[in-house]
Amino acid sequence: MFVAKSISAEHKDLIHDVAYDFHGRRMATCSSDQSVQVWDLQEDGEWRCTGNWRTHSGSVWRVTWAHPEFGQVLATCSFDRTAAIWEEVVGDAHTNQNQRGQSHWVKRSTLVDSRTSVTDVKFAPKHLGLLLSTCSADGVIRMYEAPDVMNLSQWSLQNEISCKMNCSCISWNTSRVHPPMIAVGSDDPSPTGGGKVQIHEYSENNRKWNKVETLMTVTEAVHDVAFAPNLGRSYHLLAVASKDVHIIMLKPLRRDQSAPGGTTRFEIRQPAQFEQHNSQVWRVNWNITGTILASSGDDGCVRLWKANYLDNWKCIGVLKADGTQAPVHAGSGKSQSAHVISTTTSSSAAVNSQQSSNARYIKQGYVSHAPISHANEVVWH
Repeated sequence: MFVAKSISAEHKDLIHDVAYDFHGRRMATCSSDQSVQVWDLQEDGEWRCTGNWRTHSGSVWRVTWAHPEFGQVLATCSFDRTAAIWEEVVGDAHTNQNQRGQSHWVKRSTLVDSRTSVTDVKFAPKHLGLLLSTCSADGVIRMYEAPDVMNLSQWSLQNEISCKMNCSCISWNTSRVHPPMIAVGSDDPSPTGGGKVQIHEYSENNRKWNKVETLMTVTEAVHDVAFAPNLGRSYHLLAVASKDVHIIMLKPLRRDQSAPGGTTRFEIRQPAQFEQHNSQVWRVNWNITGTILASSGDDGCVRLWKANYLDNWKCIGVLKADGTQAPVHAGSGKSQSAHVISTTTSSSAAVNSQQSSNARYIKQGYVSHAPISHANEVVWH
């Protein structure tokens, strides 16, 4: 059972992104009204807006949280061709009487290297340090690093990766055992431009980023990409949101089969592609264990996808934007019960699919369907 609550976000225009912090008790939203709002989960289960400020001079496309080890830090990107770093500070004796003891958000840095709209911004996994990546419509991924985590006003441009395609979204691979890896998608609508998703890997040997793969199976405009959290898998899972939902498996080959120069080669397989949204898919996101994928589209639904031990992917739940649960279509799979640990995309999914200025979140719960009726049916875990 899923419980939905509607939050009157009071944004004056379309909400483009919703992001939860590491613990899932804080939420940030950004909008075309050029503002960002921060929400805190109260003891009574209600969300209270604790921050609301204008961040850019254009539409704010994305907002993301840094790991709490680095403090309460947000990054935003905008149509105004910049990305910005924000830090929450508590008022002290130097602030006015009304703000003393209260927290407020301070702009620490503005990243102005892009000449076109900055379409996505993501912090790297914690084990890589305080590293930030941006991608722009000019086809360039930029990597920034804060040399001193205590001084967020100083960010140095470490790398620029030319993708030779319009970039719309990026995602870091969170694996600790694999070299740093990032996926980038393009919203170029032309189907003749080749694969719309590229995989780039960092090489310690020559200290630069190399393009290791282009996913030729994805030729439609890509709106979102998301690496699944890797908890000991020997392969990586990448979800792609375009006209359909694509799930891509990248299995690293042995070192003796890798390319010269130390770059990794992959065996690439697409175990699943779903058309059930029957519309553009705007967001994809994994739960914390990387076993359940949530997707949202213009059909106004959030759909949950899961694989069994035979690696057969099926839909295990359909949630409408108003919070009600729709029946899973015939042929899209049956399941017994699947526990959703965390699907942070459900918030942003409902926002994008509903095309409104109300933020919406869905409480974690259980999805239950018809029991197994045939002996040859596979139990879903």
